[in-house]
Amino acid sequence: MRRTLFLMSFGIGAILLAAQQSHAQGSNCADHDTVVERLAERYGESRQTIGLASDNSVVEVFASMDTGSWTITVTRPGGPTCLVAAGQAYQYINEPLANLDRGT
Repeated sequence: MRRTLFLMSFGIGAILLAAQQSHAQGSNCADHDTVVERLAERYGESRQTIGLASDNSVVEVFASMDTGSWTITVTRPGGPTCLVAAGQAYQYINEPLANLDRGT
């Protein structure tokens, strides 16, 4: 559940970015196996989370626990895998769900 919430927070941003960059899929997109291999070789990143967006796109978060680098990818059905965001200082946080009881 917690990983799902974590992925959703990144996934929403990733989908928005993917929608904006859908027409510019040139160098940011490739076959899924190629993308996964390059992220592993160049950045030491492995898949940390995966989820399915409302348009059936697969959203994945790759990260390196050693270097802190991270990458978000989106793969549309039948399409290439595209890089939509990347950065540094990745941290896995296992927070409890916020208390939603407002005393009513």
